[in-house]
Amino acid sequence: MKKYILITLALIFVTNVMNAQNLKSTLWTARKAGDNYIVSVKDKTSILDALTDFVKNQNIQAGQITGIGAANEATLRFFDPTTKKYVDKTFTEQMEISNLSGNISEVEGKPLLHIHATLGRRDYTALAGHLQDAKIRGAGEFFIYPLNQKVIKVKNEEVGLNFYDFEK
Repeated sequence: MKKYILITLALIFVTNVMNAQNLKSTLWTARKAGDNYIVSVKDKTSILDALTDFVKNQNIQAGQITGIGAANEATLRFFDPTTKKYVDKTFTEQMEISNLSGNISEVEGKPLLHIHATLGRRDYTALAGHLQDAKIRGAGEFFIYPLNQKVIKVKNEEVGLNFYDFEK
């Protein structure tokens, strides 16, 4: 019986390893795990450049992104509804990416990554907002959960933001 269990466990392990697909580019490395992806963004690389490249490379049209890591430069945005414009602020210091979450959709035929982040500073205070971009300095570890369908966003002129349009 023990021998049967060991053989079964070995077959399950080998099957899982064989089903895992390793991927790489100049900006990231990744592993496909079932329908999802584990992505490592390379040190000194733009998060948005790397994740956008990954999404295009894997033809992901919609989904969810989560992540953690470290960055030494980040530009956060804050949307001002009275002016319908974003106010950007860049921070150049070593920070922990304690949370990064967002979604993948399409705007005007191109992928759009809508990402928010919480960044921890050396003095243990936090910064948060819409992530315009950040440069990894250390590790950048992300999970991407694709949806098997296209999700479109369209600009709502009254508000000034892109909203989901489920009619398209």
